[in-house]
Amino acid sequence: MNALEELKQSQKKPDEKIPKFNVGDTVRVHFRIVEGEKERIQVFEGVVIGRKGGEGPEARFTVRRVAYGEGVERVFPLHSPRVEKVVVTREGKVRRAKLYYLRERSGKAARVKGKGRAVAAKDDAEAAAKAASQETPAESQE
Repeated sequence: MNALEELKQSQKKPDEKIPKFNVGDTVRVHFRIVEGEKERIQVFEGVVIGRKGGEGPEARFTVRRVAYGEGVERVFPLHSPRVEKVVVTREGKVRRAKLYYLRERSGKAARVKGKGRAVAAKDDAEAAAKAASQETPAESQE
């Protein structure tokens, strides 16, 4: 392996930190922004319209949303240290690898069918149940 490949492999995130999502999913990307000396987290929510690079070190994904009637797209590197986390809020059911056709559509025509289950709500319910189960043994000992 040459020096460039070694550098790329060292920059990758571990597999357990890589979020699992597909094209068509609605995601919330928590992105770290540096303004002067301050850092803050900005959340960008939208539909994943494309992925490139697979899971490799150069992998990136494109998220699209409509803000104030104007379509906004952002490309995020998957392994970037500035991408804090990616939360899947809704799984989409699509039959294409790239959803570039959504660029020409507006309103209800630009929607992606859901798989029929809300992912974020399920995760929140599981986290609440886990927290409740951890509290009950401590209360019973007192």
